[in-house]
Amino acid sequence: MNVKNKLPEIFETFSNQRRESFIVVHDLKEKGIPVVGLFCTYLPVELIMAMGAIPVSLCSTSDETIPDAEKDLPRNLCPLIKSSYGFAKTDKCPYFYFSDLVVGETTCDGKKKMYEYLANYKDVYVMELPNRQTEDGLYLFKKELIRFQKKLEEKFGVEIKEEQIREAIRLKNRERIALKRFYSLMKKNPVPIKGEEIYQVLYGASFQFDKEKEIADLHMLCDKIEKEYEEGKKLEDRPRILITGSPISGGAMKVVRAIEENGGVVVCFENCSGAKNIENLVDEEEKDVYEALAKRYLAIGCSCMSPNPSRYDLLGRLIEEYQVDAVVDVVLQACHTYNVETLGIKRFVKEKYHIPYMTIETDYSSGDIGQLNTRMMAFIEML
Repeated sequence: MNVKNKLPEIFETFSNQRRESFIVVHDLKEKGIPVVGLFCTYLPVELIMAMGAIPVSLCSTSDETIPDAEKDLPRNLCPLIKSSYGFAKTDKCPYFYFSDLVVGETTCDGKKKMYEYLANYKDVYVMELPNRQTEDGLYLFKKELIRFQKKLEEKFGVEIKEEQIREAIRLKNRERIALKRFYSLMKKNPVPIKGEEIYQVLYGASFQFDKEKEIADLHMLCDKIEKEYEEGKKLEDRPRILITGSPISGGAMKVVRAIEENGGVVVCFENCSGAKNIENLVDEEEKDVYEALAKRYLAIGCSCMSPNPSRYDLLGRLIEEYQVDAVVDVVLQACHTYNVETLGIKRFVKEKYHIPYMTIETDYSSGDIGQLNTRMMAFIEML
């Protein structure tokens, strides 16, 4: 059954949100509302929201501008970095164009060096990120958040008050709760919809700037899907796959399609745009608001952390909660930290949970789609 055709119109709204929000950002700029572009889930967007600005993701996920980027950057660089730089250089990304400030972070060496060139096109601020989740790391990161707040205040001529930050924390937490309720629908067995449709909403939600409307729409969507599920509208039983690893939006979504077009279903995304960035809330009771933000964000389990226990903790919990049959680890080419971690993740999955594991190394091009389908067909048949 094609469940998607039975879903409310708001489902398509989320799917198309990134494209439709180009005009929204333009209108916001016309009203004098600042726009801050960002690249990473480690950036506490609550500080941006607290000053009344719009945070928007700039990570590009298409190979369209990579040839332009490769005129300045090495060909063997991560496609996400090249795509991000290419869209900025060619002025083909409306969000970059409308950004008053672009914020980078030191998650990887390739990004750090790319930001130096990116500064030729925009005002770029780089936030230092500790690579260890320790007390010392927390202390350094907290200082970075305060430094970033001062940058915002100086750049935009505003004063960001503590209560404004707390209001932003409460709103962002409510959004995370709504998003988690939505993707938790995939705990059902069999599932109500495809994983690609889940991801379209998760990705599209980041480009919904009216957070109150987004939260209401998410709960409305959940209510609708749950009601239809009770009426029998669900997919047939399929092997349940969890995806982990590098960001997979845009061109890398071909991996999800290869899984679902060959008999599987992606029930959970551990990646940056999935559970990794949504599961944990900021502690609203913490007296020190910067301590609360630093603790929540530094706990994200990205491969730039060494060691990286948070990734294993979350991955194990998701495998159990979503009744996962196999894990697919997606690694973007030249994403060295995620590539190195594949050995540890493979051992963790196979030795602790005794389920199949596969690593996929890819980029944003369509050149390996045939190979992906062949590999996925064999992998899912084995399940």
